[in-house]
Amino acid sequence: MSENSGNSDNTEAPGTPTPPGTPPGPQPEPIRFFGTTWVDHDGGYALRRAGVAIGALAAAVAACFVLRFAFQGLEIAEVGSLVGMLVIVMFAICSAVAFRKTWEGFGSRPKDPAREDALRGLKSIGFIGSLLAYFFRSLIEAPGEKLRRTEYESARAQFEKRRSTRTGNPAARKRPKRR
Repeated sequence: MSENSGNSDNTEAPGTPTPPGTPPGPQPEPIRFFGTTWVDHDGGYALRRAGVAIGALAAAVAACFVLRFAFQGLEIAEVGSLVGMLVIVMFAICSAVAFRKTWEGFGSRPKDPAREDALRGLKSIGFIGSLLAYFFRSLIEAPGEKLRRTEYESARAQFEKRRSTRTGNPAARKRPKRR
């Protein structure tokens, strides 16, 4: 399941009972590896950010070693310098695109989900770029925190606004005069 999928305002269907201890209104959307600890920066949030940063960097370094071994395999197979150069250029371009798309995904929802699905294969090839985007973003915040926080705060504000306009006795409201 995609981490960007789901209901944007996270409100339950009317009449659905909320679990005890859960405040009414929209609930924060969990972030991969962080859950909902990003809301109040509690529950080991700092340790999780450090863990994600270290893990993403370690995975990127390991992936570079694996790609180096694959490239050595191409050299052993004596496929030629042109094929070797094409492989290097392909991984560099795919990693750059994957980095950019992953970084953009932390700040906004995709405008065209079908296009994002079409780029999934390219992002898979350039997985090192995605890992580096996770590393750099986790140095700043939980990846996707700013987007989720903005959506959550606007949903809370809309909920409070709707809730405050419904207070009071509806029978006591002034009725418009009929002609």
